[in-house]
Amino acid sequence: MSDTRVGPRGREAQRLETRKRVLDAAIAEFARTGATDADLGAVAAAAGVARGTFYFHFPTKEHVLLELEAREEARIAEDLARFLSVPRDLATALGATIRLIVEMEQRLGTLLFKDLLAVHFSPTRPLTDEWREHRVIVLVVGIIEHAHAAGEAEIAVDPYHSAVFFLLGLYAVLTTTTGAQPLRDMALDSYLTTVLRSLEPRRSPTDTRRR
Repeated sequence: MSDTRVGPRGREAQRLETRKRVLDAAIAEFARTGATDADLGAVAAAAGVARGTFYFHFPTKEHVLLELEAREEARIAEDLARFLSVPRDLATALGATIRLIVEMEQRLGTLLFKDLLAVHFSPTRPLTDEWREHRVIVLVVGIIEHAHAAGEAEIAVDPYHSAVFFLLGLYAVLTTTTGAQPLRDMALDSYLTTVLRSLEPRRSPTDTRRR
């Protein structure tokens, strides 16, 4: 059976193309100046649209960052899923997750990377944001559940909570160590060790007495 689906046409195709131009121009400006200092007039000019068109597609600068977050998350999730297609132990899997997120800074630049991390802690982030719709969170949940099945981890709380705590803690470490590579390397090593210790199975008092 042939696939007869076609892409958007006419005005919808034009709208999507304009939106992409505006987004690309905004990302370039944010990378150059940071989101706070970004000149939206310059963004509109680079995209070849009126300033009001920017607000039509992205009501605030944060909406640009949320769109970029979704794009980067999809990329990381694809790479992580590929890595996890081969069985991995807990330390290796979480270490790869950290590495893939850190690599965003090389793609985005330091200023944009910091802005993207900060949006995770924004008080204006939509309250309807559903953790279970984020592919990276879902993959980390799978890592924890696989480790539990293999006897590497103990599930004491909802694995989704553990995954969110892991990622938010990682974002906090990265935010506070930007521009300090030796400190960041040490902090990330310590952070991974702390996470692994928090997940490792606890010995019961009976097990302790038997030793």
